[in-house]
Amino acid sequence: MADEGTYIKNADIQALAGINAGTTAKATAATDVYVKNVEAMINVETLTDWTTNYAALDAGLKLILVQCGAAKCAMNVVNADPTGYSAREREMTLDFLNALFEDSLKIIKDKDGKAAIVDGL
Repeated sequence: MADEGTYIKNADIQALAGINAGTTAKATAATDVYVKNVEAMINVETLTDWTTNYAALDAGLKLILVQCGAAKCAMNVVNADPTGYSAREREMTLDFLNALFEDSLKIIKDKDGKAAIVDGL
């Protein structure tokens, strides 16, 4: 099955969800359910249509978008099947993913941050 997202790919989600993520929860068929919604949420939250304009974006900004979206999707994977994690591992994983998501979202929402990335810092 092919990835459904424009910039969020299953391999990125799996890497962030970690080795303890459930096989079914991290399968492409499952993550595709999250991807389109997360990409739409990032577009709305940042007031920018990254999905339509993705091909024209700077490579650095693309990486931050991938990180942001994959982190949010990985949180969904962990929550969908937390059985592979101890309570502490699950908490630490979700805290890490949330921080990654929030930090990435902050960068892409910030007009100066976007300008710095596009202008090559």
